[in-house]
Amino acid sequence: MSLTIPKARRFRLQRSELAVPATSPHFFPKAAQGAADVIFLDLEDAVAPEQKLNARKNAIAALNEIDWGDKTVAVRVNGLDTPWAFRDITEIVERCPRLDMVMAPKIGTAFDVRFIDALLGQLERELNRPEPVGLEVLIETALGMANVESIAASAERLEAMIFGVGDYSVSMQTGDVLFGSASAKYSVLTAPDERGARERHWNDKWHFAIARMANACRAYGLRAIDGPYVDYADADGYRASAERAAALGCDGKWAIHPSQVAIANEVYSPAPEQIEWAARLVATMNEAVAQGRGAASLDGKMIDMAHFKVAENIERKRRAIAGRR
Repeated sequence: MSLTIPKARRFRLQRSELAVPATSPHFFPKAAQGAADVIFLDLEDAVAPEQKLNARKNAIAALNEIDWGDKTVAVRVNGLDTPWAFRDITEIVERCPRLDMVMAPKIGTAFDVRFIDALLGQLERELNRPEPVGLEVLIETALGMANVESIAASAERLEAMIFGVGDYSVSMQTGDVLFGSASAKYSVLTAPDERGARERHWNDKWHFAIARMANACRAYGLRAIDGPYVDYADADGYRASAERAAALGCDGKWAIHPSQVAIANEVYSPAPEQIEWAARLVATMNEAVAQGRGAASLDGKMIDMAHFKVAENIERKRRAIAGRR
C-alpha cells in the first residue's frame, strides 16, 4: 500500500441515505421502491427501549422478505454501550444474507471499530459468507471527532463515516433542537457604518466538524456522508445544507423523510454541464498526452492532470447513476 495514496474501498453510490424506523414495517415497501441509494433500518435512536427486540425482528423479516432491488441496505444497530448491540449484530448477520452494511452509532475510538470488525469477521467465517459485510460509522460525539483520523484508519472493512449532527450537538452541549439547521447565535456583527448601523452575518458552525471528518475520509479512502436535517418541511434549508457538505467533500447526505431524497440525489449528482465538460476535458487531455504534453487549454483555461482526475470522478459517478436506472 502506498504511503501517500489511500487504498480504494468498495465503491457504492451513496448520494442519499434514507432512515426508516424498524418499528414501522408499513414504510418498508415504499422505501424499497423509492429513489434513495441507501436505506438503513433503524434499531437505535428511532426505537424506544421496550421496542428494541421487536424492531430487530422486523428488520430481519424485512431483509429476508422484501425485494430491495439494487439498493444498498444497512441496519443501524444499537451502540456498543447498550445491552442490545451484540445481538443486533450477530442475529442480523447470521440470518440476513441480503444485508449490505452495518451502521454503528456513537463510535468514539478506533478500538470500537476494530471490535465490530473482528466480530463481523468471525461471523463471516462461521457462515462461510461469500461477501464481507460493509461497515459505516457515525461520528457524533466529541470523543469520536477527537479520534476521527485514527477511526478512519482502523479497519479495511470500514467504508464510510457519517456526521451525526444531532448527538454531536448534545455532546457539545450547544442547546440546539433543530439539528442540522443554521443557528442565529453563530454569527458576527460588522463594524458600524457612518450611520451606526451594523449587519449580522451568519456562519456555519459545523464547518470544522464536517471538514475534519471529510478530510479523514479522503485520507483513508472512505465515503463522507452528512447527517440529518430534521426540519424536513424546510426544503430550501435542506438543499443549502446538502450543498454546503458537498462543497466540503461529502459524497451524500441522510434523508429523514422521503421528500428529502430527490434533493440529495440532485445535489450529489454531476450536472449535465459537468458531464459534458468532463467528456471534453478527457478528450483534450488524451490528445495532449499523446503529444507529450501534461497540460492543455480548454475554454480558454489551463487544464492539467489534476483536472483529468476531477473529470474521472465525474464520469465514475455518472456511470454508477446510469446503472441504477
